[in-house]
Amino acid sequence: MKTPRTHTSNSGLRGEYQAAAADYTVAQDWHVYSPEMHARWRHLYARQSALVERYACRSFREGLARLDCAGGIPRFEHANAALGGATGWRLVAVPGFIPDDVFFDHLAHRRFPVTRWLREEHELDYLVEPDVFHDFFGHVPMLFDPAIADFLELYGKAGARAMAMGALEMLARIYWYTIEFGLVREQGGLKVFGAGIISSASETIYAIDDPQVLRLPFDPVRIMRTGYRIDSFQKTYFVLESLPQLIGGLVGLDFGPIYETWRHAPALPAGECLPGETPIPVHGACA
Repeated sequence: MKTPRTHTSNSGLRGEYQAAAADYTVAQDWHVYSPEMHARWRHLYARQSALVERYACRSFREGLARLDCAGGIPRFEHANAALGGATGWRLVAVPGFIPDDVFFDHLAHRRFPVTRWLREEHELDYLVEPDVFHDFFGHVPMLFDPAIADFLELYGKAGARAMAMGALEMLARIYWYTIEFGLVREQGGLKVFGAGIISSASETIYAIDDPQVLRLPFDPVRIMRTGYRIDSFQKTYFVLESLPQLIGGLVGLDFGPIYETWRHAPALPAGECLPGETPIPVHGACA
């Protein structure tokens, strides 16, 4: 998946929006998934889960095991039964991309929007819009982790201020470089926790193993100033020292002055170091 999670228009996008409620939720209608679609899910799951043990962080592996969704497209209500007791989150089905203010409101109330349609056979390796596999396989396992669960709620609550200050793009970069394309140091190496990486077989390997990739320490201000790619693999990844650092790095940070200073500045190009920055070597080993 190579597209920002939030979007302000459904024009030209896949998904049946006509039946959506005011908050853009719809019924999952699990019964309409065909045997072919469940088989496609199983193929995607088998391919990605084969990479999880080596490349995904422990929280993702543990969360995925709790979901037990290898056999076909999962029922959201079954996941909600597990999530509710763990972190108080629940999934809501949506047609596809939803407006930014609606997306933020769902997150602020611990509701995670999950697209209900599944990619076609010819889209197994590349998808412009998030589908149920990206959203469920990529995101839902991490909702069991308290640090991610708390961060997403805070992120949702921060959305209104960013929109009011004309700084939505800056805030969106935080989501992009963490929840979608984040890496974390674990057991002396680097592991994936971002959904945009872990739901893509080729980018999973690229993000961790490619020696040409720029990997930088987590820095919220640097992230908010950095552009990203929507049409290819990322050129920059930011690395957390631990998942709780995601909360610790943002709590107490005054976003207002940061927005005022940088919202009209050109985005820093992805893949380029700033003076004084030290890239993290491949696999996160000490230089």
